[in-house]
Amino acid sequence: MAHKSDNIFAKPMQSVRDFAFDEAVADVFPDMIQRSVPGYESIIHTIGEIASRHVSTHSRVYDLGSSLGAASLSIARATADHPCEIIAVDNSPAMTERCKRIVAGFSLPNPIKVICDDIQNVVIENASMVVMNFTMQFIPPADRKALLNKIYAGLNPGGVLVLSEKIRHPSTAGNELLIDLHHQFKRNNGYSELEISQKRAALEKVMLIDTFADHEKRLRDSGFADVVMWFKCYNFTSLVAIK
Repeated sequence: MAHKSDNIFAKPMQSVRDFAFDEAVADVFPDMIQRSVPGYESIIHTIGEIASRHVSTHSRVYDLGSSLGAASLSIARATADHPCEIIAVDNSPAMTERCKRIVAGFSLPNPIKVICDDIQNVVIENASMVVMNFTMQFIPPADRKALLNKIYAGLNPGGVLVLSEKIRHPSTAGNELLIDLHHQFKRNNGYSELEISQKRAALEKVMLIDTFADHEKRLRDSGFADVVMWFKCYNFTSLVAIK
């Protein structure tokens, strides 16, 4: 099925409002994410590969900030030999309603329970895997450490957290290079200068990014024994933190 094209920021706006995962975004999200995040398909596929290695029988998997359920579906398909419960959580009603319909359209070896809630309210327990796929960057910075502590406490020994994030390079020149390369990636995928500029303005106050060192320190301070960066392209990265 063809996805609707993302043209949310295609026309000049008198005032650019803060980005929100509303009906308009949910309607074009697959196209938006493919054209905006380099390596997204590889990340989703590899989340399934990691799940096949780490998800244990009769444990739980939490997909926090699940949007339309891409990571949850990848995990469900990859864990056919390991009966488990997959819990997909997102605070956007528009996203979770669509996610429920998408999930219902597949015959899956492991069920996916879709919940509309703030991920900071969710109890994590008996987890062999937790996924935050471009989610932490939308959590208030002051709340990030407590969320990681909760995840770590709810993971079983040997459990993993997959954390994908847009990151900031520590030097100004290096960071500007990565931003420029990312903007060129968007241009190559058909976004105009106006779209790139207006979306950047919309995200400025709601997507607050850290350096890789910031992420690694928080994860280790929370107790994780190892932090492995397995993917990086421009200013996008994905890592595995192992308990």
